[in-house]
Amino acid sequence: MDNTKENLLKTIAKAKLGNQIAFSNLLDTFWNDVFSFQLQRTKNENDAEDITVQTFSKAFDKLHTFDDTYQFKTWLITISKNIHVDLIRKSKRNILDKTSPGADEIKKILDDSPSAEDQLIHQQNLATLLEHIKGLKPHYQKVINLRYFNELSYAEIATALNEPINNVKVKLLRAKKLLAAAIKGNVS
Repeated sequence: MDNTKENLLKTIAKAKLGNQIAFSNLLDTFWNDVFSFQLQRTKNENDAEDITVQTFSKAFDKLHTFDDTYQFKTWLITISKNIHVDLIRKSKRNILDKTSPGADEIKKILDDSPSAEDQLIHQQNLATLLEHIKGLKPHYQKVINLRYFNELSYAEIATALNEPINNVKVKLLRAKKLLAAAIKGNVS
């Protein structure tokens, strides 16, 4: 994605309208920034990745509140920092995770047509595809299997994993990107 402020604002506007490609572009553009920030804070790759997923989940859910007088990256980093602080507070108090917000509160990311990653995934030989899926981290393997092999909806996956639906959407989006990259790397 072209990172000029004007193009970024157009992408954000499209994402506010539910455009899946816009969400994907924002995730691709800012994933490494947020992940690197959390990796420095947590010193743990898995924790950094989990917090990054939660960051994008929350950001996409609250995208309508973004004020374009601020930098989008700064807004994401602030959300990420706050999530990390909240997790530290919760762990210090030993409070069990609260239940996920209700379905009425969750903004849906449209899933009307297959993305380029979906099309590439469906074109691959099943055996080769399974090899690539086995190369993903276990939580990404699980969401891919639930979505494409068990054919569960986002809501059903969220229930099966006991996670908020937006976390599932972001994990699945990230899993598809990683899987498509692995497939392209093998084909090239």
